[in-house]
Amino acid sequence: MTEQSARPGERYYISQAAQELHHVFQQVTAHSCPHQYNFHMHTHCSDGKLTPGELMEQAVGLQLKGFAITDHHTVRGYQKACQWLENWRWKHPSNWTSNQAKSKLPKLWCGVEITSSLLDVDVHILGYAFAPDHKAIRPYLQGGAPSGEDRQASLVIKAIQAAGGVAVLAHPVRYRRSPEDLIPAAAALGIDGVETYYAYDHPPEWRPTPHKTERVQVLASAYQLLSTCGTDSHGLTLTRRV
Repeated sequence: MTEQSARPGERYYISQAAQELHHVFQQVTAHSCPHQYNFHMHTHCSDGKLTPGELMEQAVGLQLKGFAITDHHTVRGYQKACQWLENWRWKHPSNWTSNQAKSKLPKLWCGVEITSSLLDVDVHILGYAFAPDHKAIRPYLQGGAPSGEDRQASLVIKAIQAAGGVAVLAHPVRYRRSPEDLIPAAAALGIDGVETYYAYDHPPEWRPTPHKTERVQVLASAYQLLSTCGTDSHGLTLTRRV
């Protein structure tokens, strides 16, 4: 793990996987999702319909470059997806040695979605590329939303980053307070990024909602935050939400 500066005067440790993800997020555009990258999806280990195996089959079929499973308050879906990858490699040892085969397997990052309180409003914070067994993040991976002081966004962000990960505010135009309120508040707490590209109107063919995306883009740029994208899939396909 490498020590890096999150904000002036603040420092935390960031994992190698998180460093790689930082680089990817810096390249994400409105056209990255859902056929190149997808950083928001759920399995039946939380409130999604796909099994981790079915999700992996779709990710490979779509030829995604990279993605993260972000079940609510658990990494069981991610762990089962990792096992699926290991089984695939074991069953295809000769194929796995070729560069062509490796290029067909997407990069899978650890992820989670955590319900948090920010400005007295419930929001969702996405965590990526953290160490799931780190003591700081373990309380948030028990299958249920945190309560009391643990629910505070400041503590959720710190836990993700202490575990070497990247913290991102999910779908920032979906809450009871505006992104103009929430994003500066999250930035002041040291959050790393925002889910800039999101389909708020849930179209049949995924696309980021133009006006809302523009609002978030302006704020992400103003506060020097990373931009991510995701379908927030809960149904039987990774290319849309339901």
